[in-house]
Amino acid sequence: MTPVEGLELAPRKVGFLRFLSERGGSARTTEIAAHFGVDPSTITKIIGDLAETGYLHHTPYYGVSLTDEGKQYAQFLVKRHRILSLLLVRNGLSREDACREVSRFESFISRNAIDTMCRAMGHPQLGACGEITHDDGCLAENARHEHGKKRIVRS
Repeated sequence: MTPVEGLELAPRKVGFLRFLSERGGSARTTEIAAHFGVDPSTITKIIGDLAETGYLHHTPYYGVSLTDEGKQYAQFLVKRHRILSLLLVRNGLSREDACREVSRFESFISRNAIDTMCRAMGHPQLGACGEITHDDGCLAENARHEHGKKRIVRS
């Protein structure tokens, strides 16, 4: 799998993959169109684009499901959304406002920035919108970072 920077997709496609991930990885085209309030033909175009990139399997008239690569990417997208929402909640926004605001800009924040924020926040387990899962790479990086720190003991 190609390393994901987190900046590969347009905001609408980010929301689409996040939606699929939060629904267990699959959905019917009509469900997706209803959720996003768009015409099914718009969803069909997005499905085609995401299937070309290898993130989705599409079975016409039945729906879509995330590929293994799509599941990994979508997991990061959910984590990014929840970390950023938590950051906004910790700075005064309501959960609903934080989620709405993050949806406007999240696709412009890189994996590196999210991993750095996550580490600085102590790898929170619960975000404003739900549970935050951490991939092995992020936790391994945190362990290396913590191990390398010098501890100052004050008497």
